[in-house]
Amino acid sequence: MLLAAFAVFPSASQTVQAGFESRAGQALLIEADTGTVLYAKNEAQPIASASLAKLMTMELVFAALKAGELSADTEFPVSEHAWRTGGAPSRTATMFAALKSRIRVEDLVKGVTVQMANDACIILAEGMEGSEEKFAERMNARAKALGLKETVFANATGLPNPLNKTSARDMALLARHIVSSYPDPYRLYALSEFEWNKILQRNRNPLLAMDIGADGLLTGYAEESGYAIVASATRDGVRLFLVMSGLASDKERTEEAARVLNWGLTSFERKRVFEAGEVIGAASVYGGAASSIDLIAKAPVEIFVPIANPERLSARIVYRWPLSAPVAAGDQAGVLRIFSGERLLREVPLQTAAAVEPGSLRRKATDALLELLFFWL
Repeated sequence: MLLAAFAVFPSASQTVQAGFESRAGQALLIEADTGTVLYAKNEAQPIASASLAKLMTMELVFAALKAGELSADTEFPVSEHAWRTGGAPSRTATMFAALKSRIRVEDLVKGVTVQMANDACIILAEGMEGSEEKFAERMNARAKALGLKETVFANATGLPNPLNKTSARDMALLARHIVSSYPDPYRLYALSEFEWNKILQRNRNPLLAMDIGADGLLTGYAEESGYAIVASATRDGVRLFLVMSGLASDKERTEEAARVLNWGLTSFERKRVFEAGEVIGAASVYGGAASSIDLIAKAPVEIFVPIANPERLSARIVYRWPLSAPVAAGDQAGVLRIFSGERLLREVPLQTAAAVEPGSLRRKATDALLELLFFWL
């Protein structure tokens, strides 16, 4: 079987802006609703995950709460490992959990989302899986299920370990998944402060105090990858996700994140490329009563395009050639890929518009001959 692709030209001169650059070594800026890539730079390049790993720890906790595996009132003990590795003796981000105490899941979640607390991450990991190592296995299985291609976790905190790695692309996918799947617990990322053990700490996300629409997620630092951030911001009903790494300082990270988010929120507008159910192209059918079938998108195909200084967009339909009859109406048969130059902006699943029944023996023989000739040539 062969992947077949052909060009599709949108109904208008849809475009994406060029010329914008970030100081980050790796970056990805996407619009949440459509998944349109607004800016990308080395987005698939592996980086040390550092504290960005805590996003996956929270994803597993949020999923467990949603499924009833945990409740907000579930209590977990504070082990010596959690206290020594992530608590007060560690001199890292901590909620100052007391050794041998028991803490409610709700408070541990606030410790992670507000204070990025390493002790809270380890307590949750040990409470859910018995050990941090077992919890890391669960993190990796979940990363694979979510399609995170460059991500591996060795622990629940992101504390230094050569196995911990991710990419800007993977973190953007994970952040988008968390916000869409767990909107209620996600709001904890916007809490301005949290007090535990009589110690009040303010939220460690520097963007929350700035007037740019930021509402959550977290920062990280690794010696080999520099300063990093995963951020979400909304304005006028538009949400953007930004992931950056490779910045030289905390100050540069904050300034650059604010600049990129503000650019994204002010420089683009939504455009509709295809209506729901509109025929976008056709796919060849092998051995069917018809030789081809129309392909449509279930929902309107929209993309965010720059308001000024555009570049031409192109699009391609990609499917596994040829489809084999019988084909049912509504089957997913391929994808529409929208590009700016060689850069992929968005990928949309395509469905068959109708059914194709098996053809006659003569039709099957003709199609078999054509397929043989195609591969021979």
